[in-house]
Formats: sequence, C-alpha cells, structure tokens
Amino acid sequence: MSMKNKILFLLCGFMIVVPIMAQTSFTHPWQGKRVAYFGDSVTDPRNDASKAKYWSYLRDWLQITPYVYGVSGRMWNDIPRQTDKLRQEHGDDVDAILIFCGTNDYNNGVPIGVWWDERVTEVMYGHGSAKKLVKRRQRTPSMDPTTLKGRINIALDSLKRTFPTKQIVLLTPLHRSDFFLSETNWQCDESYTNQCGEYIDAYVEAIKEAANVWAVPVIDWNAASGLFPLQKEHGAYFHNAETDLLHPNDKGHERMARTLMYQLLTLPCTF
Repeated sequence: MSMKNKILFLLCGFMIVVPIMAQTSFTHPWQGKRVAYFGDSVTDPRNDASKAKYWSYLRDWLQITPYVYGVSGRMWNDIPRQTDKLRQEHGDDVDAILIFCGTNDYNNGVPIGVWWDERVTEVMYGHGSAKKLVKRRQRTPSMDPTTLKGRINIALDSLKRTFPTKQIVLLTPLHRSDFFLSETNWQCDESYTNQCGEYIDAYVEAIKEAANVWAVPVIDWNAASGLFPLQKEHGAYFHNAETDLLHPNDKGHERMARTLMYQLLTLPCTF
C-alpha cells in the first residue's frame, strides 16, 4: 500500500471512530459513591488553612458523599479510632475508605520499625505417610504501637476486619516545608531528619510498602500531586508562604483533588 493510500485509510478509520466515541457516555467509577476520609489536619474540615478541601472538590465534581474523620495532629495510631467512629455512625453504608496520614508520624519522630515479627516453629509438611513436623521460620505482622509499621499493621488489620468488602486506598504524605504556628509549634522542613534520624522519605516508602503487605492500593500523592513547597515558587499552593508551607490552600487542595480524581479512575470503588 502506498503512503498516500495508508494516510487515506487512517483518516477514514478516524472519521468512523470519532463519532462512536462522541456518542459514548462515560461515568467515573466513583461517581455518586459514599467515601470515608481518614487522616490529619489536611483532611480535617475544621482546619482553616483552606476554605475548600480535596474531598469537598470531589463532592462537587463527582457528587461523592464524604464522611470525614481526619483530625488535626493525628497520626497512624488514630486510624483505629476513626475506623470505629465510621462504623458507629454509618455501619456498613460506605463504599470506600481513603487514608491520608503519616506526616505527623514523621514530625513526632515515630521510629519506622519492622513489618514482621519472626520466630522458628514447627509445621506439618508432606504427603500421606511422609507427613512430618518440620521446623520453619514463620512471620506474623508486628503490632508494635510505638513504630510506624506497627501502627500501620494495627490500623489495617482492624480496618480490613471491620470492612472486609470495602475498597481501601492509602495516600502518601505530601512534601512539607516550614510551619511556624507559634513559639510552641515550630516545625522545620523535610530537608532535616526528625528526632529518630529519619527523613520523610522513609515514611512515604513505608506507606507504599503497605500496599504489598496488606493488599491495598496506594496513590503516591507525594509524587503525583506536584506540590513542592521547598521551592518558594510553590508558596502559592500553601496557606502562608512565610509561616505555613505545610497546609495547602484552596488552590493546593484543588490540584490534589484533580490529581486524585484521575488516579481513582484506575480503581473500582465497589466490588
């Protein structure tokens, strides 16, 4: 086939496909669903750093009914309480749960910890008369409430038992810069290690690892949101370019929400 004929062939195909696509209606898989939001101050509706929140944009754009349980200052050890409150107030009448937490664990110097406690034990192995007890290493989730990974294990163990049929999605913490609320609340930017010598990257990576440990999807907001308050040019996305480069403003929340809306296209809300 000559190049001219190939071009004509492709153009004809395009003219056929475009009208078909134009006639096809598309509904976002999370449209009109009921979604619970767990987390900290960025999710908390009482935080006045922004008038709108990422979840309120999704409510307006996708008619999602939001059940919001985020509380300022809370860490991963508060997720079981938020789980219980959701259950008490809405029972099983929720479609999905999003958890946006971890930045306060970093700020408070919570040790990273380990996912597993391991021991050597005996287990039956083999076939028929060849069965016998053999020694094997066995791991069980660490439930250490003083470490980040232990807190995540405790939270997701509770959440997946309480809502076994629901979609659960983890969101990684945003990049963070200076926050000077008062002389008693002075938080440095993420270029510094915390009290236990860890950068925020370790907390982001732990939440991403939880995807494989607990079979839950993770949306990497730390990367995908594009918010980077370590550069002064990004101050326009945050509450105050001089004193609060931790909490996004309306513009920042809108960017977070738009990113999340498209990321959620890859995930079912209900099963």
